[in-house]
Amino acid sequence: MKIALTGASGLVGTALVTKLTTDGHQVIRLVRRGPAEREEHWNPVSGIEPNALQGVDAVVHLAGENIAEGRWTSEKKDRIRESRVRGTAAIARSLGAMNPPPPTLICASAIGYYGDRGDAELREDSEPGTGFLPDVCQAWEAAADPAREAGIRVVHVRFGVVLSGAGGALAKMLTPFKLGVGGRIGSGGQYMSWLSIDDATGIIQHALTTPDLAGPVNAVAPEPVTNTVFTKSLGRAVHRPTIFPMPAFVAKLAFGEMAEALLLASTRVLPERLEATGYEFRHRTIDDALGDLLEEKSLPPLDFARDKLRKAENTEG
Repeated sequence: MKIALTGASGLVGTALVTKLTTDGHQVIRLVRRGPAEREEHWNPVSGIEPNALQGVDAVVHLAGENIAEGRWTSEKKDRIRESRVRGTAAIARSLGAMNPPPPTLICASAIGYYGDRGDAELREDSEPGTGFLPDVCQAWEAAADPAREAGIRVVHVRFGVVLSGAGGALAKMLTPFKLGVGGRIGSGGQYMSWLSIDDATGIIQHALTTPDLAGPVNAVAPEPVTNTVFTKSLGRAVHRPTIFPMPAFVAKLAFGEMAEALLLASTRVLPERLEATGYEFRHRTIDDALGDLLEEKSLPPLDFARDKLRKAENTEG
């Protein structure tokens, strides 16, 4: 297949390029700077020149502002929303105007669609939640309507927390856990719906090659876990205790609104459509995922790590 991709330099995009090219597919990176070989230019406002994508079998749209970087100021929230909604609309309009249009558009979305829902099991047909992230996700998915109206098969991949040893959320968590000062966040009872980077790329490839799959698809492992269970699993994976919890009020002071939406919210999502269409998960349990992802990561001895932490605290003090 010939596949065009935005967000190729991101965590999922980088891994996806490797997987697709290894499997023999041709990948065209869509970039906002001046394009190089095997790249084409795209603009989040004006979209793509139609001639640039002639003969493309599918477009995978992953680009968007990182929601986990920095506090959610009003400006940051505007960037989060605009980068997703405006960029998706521009891509969808450009593809819809092509003659003929490419058969398939895979758009990133997120389980933030469901909001904070406690212990409720959430599937693709569950109602959206309320708040900033659910509003963004609904507008994000609706922005692809011009592509749908042009007869393009559109899949919205609602990603959970993507775990990778190369970066992202897991990399940020590793330092305190390696130092032996990791622990649960808040009550620890909030659900975390996750998936490994291998399944993130595998799910996109499954969506590309499953013609009857369209609409929302929950990209999460079959076994969501509470924050307490995740914390204990990560501690086992790095051979460290997990006895330093972060109270909810500390998380809110440190991260503001982002803490409530990403760290303290409970979203228990199930991959019903993936399993119904025969997708086979590489990592079904959190222990298997963390064991594989962190297997080759070198860890300092615990005494050394604690000494390093004490020195850092003394320097800051």
